[in-house]
Amino acid sequence: MTEDTPTEILDATHSALCDHGYAELTMQDIADQTDLCKASIHYHYDGKHDLLLAYLDHLYEQFEDRLSAPADEGRHADDPAARLRSLITSLLTERSDAPAFQTALLEIKAQSPYDEAFREQLRRFDEAFEARIREVIADGVADGTFSDDVDPDAVASFLTTHVNGIQTRHVGVGHPLEDAVHAVDEYLEATLDIDIDTTAGSIAPAASVEAGRQD
Repeated sequence: MTEDTPTEILDATHSALCDHGYAELTMQDIADQTDLCKASIHYHYDGKHDLLLAYLDHLYEQFEDRLSAPADEGRHADDPAARLRSLITSLLTERSDAPAFQTALLEIKAQSPYDEAFREQLRRFDEAFEARIREVIADGVADGTFSDDVDPDAVASFLTTHVNGIQTRHVGVGHPLEDAVHAVDEYLEATLDIDIDTTAGSIAPAASVEAGRQD
């Protein structure tokens, strides 16, 4: 075993979750995704529950990186509206392994009402997303991009709840993500007083768009 073994196990956990789902997942399934034996997995983790908590912690680190990425892109750095939309759509973009992975993650979420450790881990994702949304909205209000009567706390709370619901509905009944993103755009336009032109890839305060049309 090497220093990379825990990372290898966590990567294998991801693959095994996609293949088997949470309920049917076994330590042997995870071992089968590596060159390790099941005993080697148990050397690092007491059991499936302990390993999945470590996996959620691993996911959280990746999630934090994903949340910060839109703000680091040069074209978004000084544009709160573009940062906000990029932040939201980054979580509502289909990935190649998304259906199987999102189904497995939904199974884990379903355990959280009965499992305090899972609940605490999942709460971190919600709190990080909501805090990032709140920060971007506050920036937009401060620089005049968004209407000055916007409440960053209220909007961030709504969007966090809404994005969670979108993901659950998509996994549960196959509701198209593109339809949900369109609904989010309409909410952002109405609430923040901005105009989103997805065909041109631009976002601007509604007042400035209207002024441009009059010119």
